[in-house]
Amino acid sequence: MPTELQRWQSRSAARLADEVWHRTLSRVRGEFAEMPCLRVTADQARVLMGLDETATSWVLSCLIREGFLDQTPEGQFVKRKPSL
Repeated sequence: MPTELQRWQSRSAARLADEVWHRTLSRVRGEFAEMPCLRVTADQARVLMGLDETATSWVLSCLIREGFLDQTPEGQFVKRKPSL
């Protein structure tokens, strides 16, 4: 079984370069921050953000794990509302 370091070091051919990844995350965060009522499906996000299907999935999943986005039961991605 590969170690965590081995998994991290093996790069998917579809994986974005680190600099591109960080810029993409920042850009997508910015879109949701500027339009807090934005509700998009993965396909709509892909078109809006100009990403391929794999990158869109990775970005949206990462932003959910970070607590920046939520996914509705209908499959839409929305900016997470701050908890009070």
